[in-house]
Amino acid sequence: MKIVVLTGAGISAESGIKTFRDSNGLWEGHDVMDVASPQGWAKNQELVLDFYNQRRKQALSAKPNAGHLALSTLEKNHEVVIITQNVDNLHEKAGSSNVLHLHGELFKSRSTLDEHLVYEMTGWELNKGDLCEKGSQLRPNIVWFGEMVPLMEKAVEEVNKADAFMIIGTSLVVYPAASLIDFVPQETPKFIIDPNLPEVSNKENMYFIDEPATTGVQKAINQILNY
Repeated sequence: MKIVVLTGAGISAESGIKTFRDSNGLWEGHDVMDVASPQGWAKNQELVLDFYNQRRKQALSAKPNAGHLALSTLEKNHEVVIITQNVDNLHEKAGSSNVLHLHGELFKSRSTLDEHLVYEMTGWELNKGDLCEKGSQLRPNIVWFGEMVPLMEKAVEEVNKADAFMIIGTSLVVYPAASLIDFVPQETPKFIIDPNLPEVSNKENMYFIDEPATTGVQKAINQILNY
């Protein structure tokens, strides 16, 4: 069975990673466009680098929770593809081997000259003066507001072949990721796990589990396997 999963900030929040956008839209006290847009990068590289250094520092000590681990265990007997809006590496830490990061990866940097030059990061710091092999400044390997989502096409392909689809901890308001549900075959069962269930227009073959990922993911898996 091919199970495709879309995860959002809710699953990481249970591991102590702040969603860092509060009710007034600020990220850790910063306007989102100052720290997560090409314009913000052009205006103040040090601010952007420091913002992601703090995110990395926090993520280094975070551990996968029961939701991440349940998805990893599911791989033993089924094909599992995780499409995540999260930039942390908690799915990988849990042991999941097929993870598509729609919005980029926190522990990778990339060249500002050549987007194909991407580097693994071992620590949490990326600083002004850290250069790619072609001599240009490295930036966080994050998809910022206003930038293309390069893995979206691949994600659509995956959900189109799903025998079951799970949505965990995402409000389904951030596009284009939120549109993935529209590409799941109509007959495929869809499970939404979130204590604050998002609104969906088409409820056909849709099952709702209003619980956090730590308890809800395993319940959804049990339902899928007994479907």
